[in-house]
Amino acid sequence: MTQSRVARIQRNTLETEIDLTLNLDGTGKTKLHTGVPFLEHMLDSFAKHGQFDLDIDAKGDIEIDDHHTVEDIAICLGQAFQQSLGAKRGIRRFGNSFVPMDDALGQVVVDVSNRPHLEYRATFPTLQVGSFATELVREFFWKFALESRINLHAVLHYGQNSHHMIESLFKALGRALDEATQIDPRIEGVLSAKGVL
Repeated sequence: MTQSRVARIQRNTLETEIDLTLNLDGTGKTKLHTGVPFLEHMLDSFAKHGQFDLDIDAKGDIEIDDHHTVEDIAICLGQAFQQSLGAKRGIRRFGNSFVPMDDALGQVVVDVSNRPHLEYRATFPTLQVGSFATELVREFFWKFALESRINLHAVLHYGQNSHHMIESLFKALGRALDEATQIDPRIEGVLSAKGVL
């Protein structure tokens, strides 16, 4: 019987209250209540293309701006990802995905290495998509990489529409993580010459 790879994270601060559940072996179902509609759209794309079940109930000080809510959701999602993987036995560890979306081409490469790092190569033609600040995309990716303890490279090769460009990166993140977390029966323990991740 395979071990359940599900984690629930709760985070309460003076700025946000977040209750998040992640199932790595889901079917892409989401329940998202964050107060940040564009982020919900991106997380829905992330989960559907990663085949993760994701449930988030978040309340934040969005009357100030979206920063704290976006950052703290990324922290919780990263912690849930790290927790749900457990000892990481048998996972493929590496994942790579190119995702085109109309004019945009995004790529995400990950190493579930227990060594957090972010390389982020993306600039957008607008400062906002609706009311969502495009600078928060990097903030989300960085806090997710840090808390999940993965090496994450996000590269936006080109694009003209900020919405399409951001969505290509979120979809690529989901697909790359899905590939990296798949269990390979040929792998004994963890995929590392050191014997540990």
